[in-house]
Parts: sequence; C-alpha cells; structure tokens
Amino acid sequence: MRFSDLTLERWRRFKGIRRAYYSLILLSSLFVLSLFSECIAERKPIIMSYQDSVYFPLIVFYSGKELGQQYGTEADYKALVQTSEFQEEGWAIFPPVPFNPEEPDLEDQDPPPHPPSFRHWLGTDSLGRDVFARLLYGFRICMLFSLSLTIVSGVLGVIIGGIQGYLGGRTDIVMQRLIEVWSALPFLYVVILLGSIYGQNFWMLLVVMSLFSWVGLSYYMRGEFFKLRGQTYVQAARASGLSSFRIFLGQILPNALTPLITILPFTLIAGISSLTALDFLGFGLPPPTPSWGELLQQAMDNLDFPWIAISTVTALFLTLLMATFIGEGAREAFDPKFYEEPGAAPAPAQQ
Repeated sequence: MRFSDLTLERWRRFKGIRRAYYSLILLSSLFVLSLFSECIAERKPIIMSYQDSVYFPLIVFYSGKELGQQYGTEADYKALVQTSEFQEEGWAIFPPVPFNPEEPDLEDQDPPPHPPSFRHWLGTDSLGRDVFARLLYGFRICMLFSLSLTIVSGVLGVIIGGIQGYLGGRTDIVMQRLIEVWSALPFLYVVILLGSIYGQNFWMLLVVMSLFSWVGLSYYMRGEFFKLRGQTYVQAARASGLSSFRIFLGQILPNALTPLITILPFTLIAGISSLTALDFLGFGLPPPTPSWGELLQQAMDNLDFPWIAISTVTALFLTLLMATFIGEGAREAFDPKFYEEPGAAPAPAQQ
C-alpha cells in the first residue's frame, strides 16, 4: 500500500511535534502491555511444573483435584506452592504482582487499606485489594471501552453526517431536526433507565454512549461533504457515470477525513472521562469490576489514606494528558494552514 505525498507530509509533521509523537508511542505501548495484564498482576502462576507435568494456569483451568487438593473448584495455587510435596518436586513462576484485582489480601494484621509496601506497590483499597492491579486492569477496560466507542462513533458520524452533506436539501433539513431532538435527550437519565432494565455492563454502556457520541462529529462531516460535493472532480465522477455510493466512498470520503482524524483522539478522551465519571457516580460498570471511577470514589471515602487518590488521579491525569497531546498534534499536522505555498520557507515544527 502506497501512501500519497500529502499523507506522508502530514505524518512527517506529526512526528515533528515531539510531545504528540512520543505520547502516541507511550500510550500505545502501555495499552498493548495492558492486554497482557494477567502476566503482570494475577494470583495464578504463569507456568508451573509439578509431578513431572507442566501447567499453564493463566490459559487453562485446572481443578484442585487434578493437583491433589480436596475440592473440584479451581486449584488454590498459593496454597499448593507452600506444601512440602510441591517444594520438593515442583516450581512455579508467578507474575511480578501475585494478586488479581478482585482478590482481597487480609494477611496483614491491620485492617485495610494498607499503605504502599514491597508486597503491594501502591497499597490496597478499603477491601484489601491491590491498587496497582486494579489500576492496571482498569486502564485496559478504559482503553478498550474508549477505543470501541471512538470506532463506533466515527462510523456513525461519517455515515449520518456524510449523507446529510451529500444529499442536502430536504433530507438534510429533516435529518438535522431529528438530530437536534435526539441530542437534547438527557444522557444520564437514559443510562440510569437502561441500566435498571438490562443491568449495568460493558456492552450496555457502550451502546448507550455510542448512540449519543456521534452527534458532534456528524456536524463536521456534514460540512465537509457539503463543501466537497460541488468540487470539479466530484462533478466529473457523476458525469462519467459513477454511482452515488462509489462517489461517496471513493471520491468525497478520502478528502473529508481531516476532521475525522483530528476529532477522534478527543472522542477517546471523552470516552475515558465519561466511563470514569459514571463509575464514580455508581452508574457504570458493576462491582467488583476494576474501575478508575470506583477507586476515585474509595479515595473520597478514605481521605486519611492518600495513596489511593494519588495513584488514581495521577494515572488518569497522565492518560488524558497523552491523549490530549495526540489530538493536538493530529490537528496541527492536518491543519491546511501549516502547509506553505511553493517557494515559501517551511514553518518550524512545534516541539
């Protein structure tokens, strides 16, 4: 696949904006790393050898009876590795943080929350669960939710706004009035109502937020399609007999992607912020799902234990800051004002 000279120039400009380029690399790396959270924070070993057999507890279920324990539920690996038989003829490699985000650690004599220590790097919450593990898994959920929301919102915004701008006339007016009525619906009330009917879960929240988050993007796409539909190359495509569908996708859409690419990073920010706010208010993901909003709520209830608030606010701030840098960099790289006339001195790239 060969990219156009304009696309390569935009990418060069984006790389020249160092805060945006480095933020993209760092945020992408952290997200990919979070996809393997079970290898970083989990109570089960990554790999284990026992009685001349090799086990992979992270990906395969082993009952306790298979490993010589009493019950047929999932094996208690921490109890297993402490037995004399295992210490004589077995070995296990645990993740760096041997706690999952839903496991309370109550071995300490003091009641939770517990302060940061070598056992719990960022301390524990009010139920004794590891804060680092909950932040890590919560980051993965936030990013998966926000990326899914961004993709769905982008598709809906392009289709609906593109149809309005391309067809214009009465179709545009009717659709615009319907969008105005739809956008006036109270989003929080819709979430509360559907949550009480269908239950609070990841997919319900994604569907509800997707139904509202496309509206702003559709306005930009409507304007772009309305502007481009009268261009000479579009009229030539109509005269050559191309169908409206091919003109929409092949002629206008590639030239209308600038607002889409510059707005999507901010849609990602809105998704993270909205999910965190809903979890904070108690209308988001159900407990005990790891959630940054739930950790913020615990921080409010435990002001005498500042490590919960400090770690959560820092993680949220840095994530939103990197996403903001990426959005600003994309907007500057795609802004036509930054492209000089032939023969003009190039504008310096912003650091």
